Amino acid sequence: MTISVLLVDDEELVRTGLSAILGNSPGITVVGEASDGSEVVTKVLELRPDVVIMDVRMPRVDGIAATRELMARVPRPPRVLVITTFERDDYVYEALREGASGFLLKRSRPAEIVQAVRTVATGDSVLFPSAIRGLVSGRRRRDAGGGPARVRFTEREAEVLRLMGRGMSNAEIAAELFLGVQTVKTHVSSTLAKLGARDRTQAVVFAYEAGFIELR
Repeated sequence: MTISVLLVDDEELVRTGLSAILGNSPGITVVGEASDGSEVVTKVLELRPDVVIMDVRMPRVDGIAATRELMARVPRPPRVLVITTFERDDYVYEALREGASGFLLKRSRPAEIVQAVRTVATGDSVLFPSAIRGLVSGRRRRDAGGGPARVRFTEREAEVLRLMGRGMSNAEIAAELFLGVQTVKTHVSSTLAKLGARDRTQAVVFAYEAGFIELR
């Protein structure tokens, strides 16, 4: 299956570079580009990409607002991979909370960019636990509404959530807990449903915010 990608960045040079990297990767095709977040919903409805690579800092509509609008207005929205210059960027944190599946630094190596696109396209997330801890650190932890402190998890769901917070894939969690991958997927799905999280990235952010996963 070919993975279709929409590039959203206000810098033409960045879009050109990403297009060259992804366009030369087997099984990936760039179906369109946008220079501002205000164009995202229209482009997505027109082109139906599997993945949107979204700059978080744009002059008119930033990546946070564009991600929020995309999740609210588009049925079965594409996966969003935000891209930024700075690892500890509050914009990244907000984009993850709005439903982005992960983030990349603009200085990432081409192979890392390609792998990240492949990862999110399969329904997984690009998680950097140390970076998420840094983004969450110092913020007020959530004590109301759908956070982990208010959710009743089974013992196994709690274990799976903590391992997700370490950036482990379903296969790695299965090996750690001596479970089948499909069983892990079931626990992940039930955990996301209880949290009201769109994907595992949101679930991990919520878990760190609530102190369910300790900041170290």
